[in-house]
Amino acid sequence: MGRWAWIEVDDAAIEHNVAVLRQVATPSPLWAVVKANGYGHGAVVAARAALRAGAEGLCVALVQEGVELRAGRVTAPILVLTEQPPEELPDAINAGLELTVYRSDYVAAVAAAARTRGARTPVPVHLKIDTGMRRVGVDPADAASVAAAIAATPLTTLAGVFTHLAVADEPADMFSQTQLDRFDAVLGSLLNGSGERPVIHAANSAGALAHPRARRGMVRAGIAIYGISPGAGVTTLASHLRPALSLHARVSFVKRVASGQRISYGLRHVFERETTVATLPLGYADGVPRGLFGAGGSVLLGGRRRPIVGVVTMDQIMIDCGDDDVAIGDHAVLIGCQGDEKIAAEDWADSLGTIGYEIVCGLSSRLERRLASP
Repeated sequence: MGRWAWIEVDDAAIEHNVAVLRQVATPSPLWAVVKANGYGHGAVVAARAALRAGAEGLCVALVQEGVELRAGRVTAPILVLTEQPPEELPDAINAGLELTVYRSDYVAAVAAAARTRGARTPVPVHLKIDTGMRRVGVDPADAASVAAAIAATPLTTLAGVFTHLAVADEPADMFSQTQLDRFDAVLGSLLNGSGERPVIHAANSAGALAHPRARRGMVRAGIAIYGISPGAGVTTLASHLRPALSLHARVSFVKRVASGQRISYGLRHVFERETTVATLPLGYADGVPRGLFGAGGSVLLGGRRRPIVGVVTMDQIMIDCGDDDVAIGDHAVLIGCQGDEKIAAEDWADSLGTIGYEIVCGLSSRLERRLASP
């Protein structure tokens, strides 16, 4: 069985979610975002499941992530979503990755790397426009000059033009429409009469769910393909999605604790009554946030919620099981379902004042990813 703490990934749930999102976005195709090790789910597993369900391409953040997918025999188109260090361009070109550009000198670097690698076909590049996210991307006023740089060399071809929405998960905020207005203005000046037919894309998961106008030539679906809501403002629109990840452990130690005793670092929890405490062999080094203790975090054991007692330590946590019978080896669920109870990644996020993305992406590589039993 290996370590008594592990993650189960339900690839059938990813397939289901991709199918749901494809139906929402139709007729726009869907590209699945599998960066950050598939948001903690395992990039190759997530990529294969998404492609089986009809995704037409994949998106990553790093060249290394794209190369790892190729090593996993994933042959679908893969887009790297930001400019990467020039020294990584040879690996990107060798792997047949599509690249994002937003600076003319970076276009030149791509062309130079292609020339050095003896590329026989132009490298497909996607021009990213900053319409208001203010993170990366070319200013709309400078987009034409970067597009001209792409056209000026036979070693690059304009495969796409895209932007990223900053508040798509807040449908009432009209800034998404402002961004799309700016995007349309840039597209009008870039493509009018040019003969170019790049794919146009603007929708992330929340954009795909809540903003029909953003769906364009494709949608880039990330967190939603894993069954996690992109944000509170679109949770109702994500109700048909199924969580694909669950976090499990087995009880490694059981002890009876007297009333008045304290536990864990700092001895911050005082027991008000005699109780049974079970130890689980995972902690913050595995991605279980230390803040869960103070935020009222709990674990499912025997189909019931058991409060975390004491500060979460690097490799272990403790839970209060009252007077129930508990044995070493009993199965606990930290994220997922057991009996009629459920703890979602969003529950952790809400209690800690963060987002579901951070929870699943923060789960450590120390935890083995196992495919859930059919």
